[in-house]
Amino acid sequence: MKLVKHIANLGYGSRRQVQWMFREGRVTDSAGEVLYADDRVAHEAVCIDGEPLDPPPGLLLVLHKPVGYTCSTKDAGRLVYDLLPPRFRLRDPVLSTVGRLDRDTSGLLLLTDDGQLLHRIISPKANLPKTYEATLARPLRGDEADVFASGTLLLESETTPLKPARLEVIDATHARLTIGEGRYHQVRRMFAAVGNHVEALHRSRVGGLALDGLAEGEWRIAGDEDRARLFDAV
Repeated sequence: MKLVKHIANLGYGSRRQVQWMFREGRVTDSAGEVLYADDRVAHEAVCIDGEPLDPPPGLLLVLHKPVGYTCSTKDAGRLVYDLLPPRFRLRDPVLSTVGRLDRDTSGLLLLTDDGQLLHRIISPKANLPKTYEATLARPLRGDEADVFASGTLLLESETTPLKPARLEVIDATHARLTIGEGRYHQVRRMFAAVGNHVEALHRSRVGGLALDGLAEGEWRIAGDEDRARLFDAV
């Protein structure tokens, strides 16, 4: 692929804008030598304004999503993409959220431009565990762990029972729930089904991958170790 198109696909600008970057001498190699649009240079050796290019397609990001942000590119209000460099929103292939966290849920959110990886993570066959920390409006009644683990719980308006899920009681109004599927608002609806209400919800883990100290709104590029840990728990 030509260098101009490659840089444009990474979201740095239209092809015309990228061509102007070359003309202005903003595109260099790692040694600071000015590059030209027809040069053939490895991705990792290219810099723009002295900074290395963002990773090529196959990108996986780990984001600590705050409450109040929506997993969308078009909805009104604050979007998770507002937490990333603006060019990430313009990448081709598109950088998509891996599943969704609703506006009122915080925690670990993955984004990728790798369609095969996205499908592998969200596929029901993957049975990838996801762990949530829930703050509840009322004290737990004591039988929730057995109900959630039974594999017989039906959510309102559904006809297929939920797969068994694991509940760990932290205290009377705080619990940790690990599920292996991802139905619409599933955790909130599970607690509603046993007569409770989730006041705050935070996703702490997907597979074997955790936030590892990322503060709210912070993100990192997932490396090979992160990718391996993601599927460790399967």
